[in-house]
Amino acid sequence: MLTIENLHTSYSGIEVLHGITMDVGRGEKVALLGANGAGKTTTLSSIVGIAKEKAGRVVFDRQDITDIETYNAVRKGIVLVPEGRHIFTKLTVEENILIGGFLMSRHRDRLVGQLERVYAIFPLLRDRRRQMAGTLSGGEQQMLAIGRGLMSNPKLMLLDEPSLGLSPIMVSRIFKIIDEINYLGVSILIVEQNANIALEFTDKTYVLELGHINLSGPSRVLKDDERIKTAYLGM
Repeated sequence: MLTIENLHTSYSGIEVLHGITMDVGRGEKVALLGANGAGKTTTLSSIVGIAKEKAGRVVFDRQDITDIETYNAVRKGIVLVPEGRHIFTKLTVEENILIGGFLMSRHRDRLVGQLERVYAIFPLLRDRRRQMAGTLSGGEQQMLAIGRGLMSNPKLMLLDEPSLGLSPIMVSRIFKIIDEINYLGVSILIVEQNANIALEFTDKTYVLELGHINLSGPSRVLKDDERIKTAYLGM
C-alpha cells in the first residue's frame, strides 16, 4: 500500500529525516514509535505533501507520490488525522464532518451516504451533530477528527498521537474504533507515544530515533525486545 524509500526531509535546509525506509502493507496496522523530536510527525507530513523539502521516494498504491500536493494525496486515498485534532470549534459537529467530504461536495448522494457510514461508526457524533464542536470533550473531539477523516473514504489513514491527553478508558475506546475502521479495509499508520498500546494494537512497528529507523519488526516480537522495554515500556 505504502512504501517509503531512503526518505530525507528538511525544514529550512535542516535535515530532520535521514534516509528512512519503511512500508505499510494493504490492510496492515503499523506503528511508528519514537521520542519527541525523533521525526514522527515529519514522516506523516512527508507522506501527504505537507513537508516539501524531500529527497528519496514515496510510493502509494504503486504510484510515485513523492512530490504530491496534499489535496491530491486525499484524492488518491490518504488522510491524515493530525495531532491535537484541529477541529473547527465554532462550527457544529456535522459541519466539521462534512468539511472532510469536500471531494464529494458535488455529489450529494455520495456525501450523504458517507456521512451515514461515519455516523454508524460514531453514533455519539450523530447524537451531537447540532452541538458546537468546541463544547465536546477531548475524547469526543478525537472521534470527530477521525470521523472527519473518514469522510474522504480513505484507503490509508495516518493518525498522529490519537491518545494524547485522553483518559485510559477513552484511549481504549478510540483504539477499538480504529480497529473497526481497519477491519473495514482501511490500512493504518499510527504515531503513538503510548508504546504499550501501540505494540498491542499493531501488526508491525518501526522505531524512529533522531531521524533514523533504528529498529523494526513484528509488534509482538518487539514487545519483548529488551531495548523496547528499557526505552519505552519502563521495564
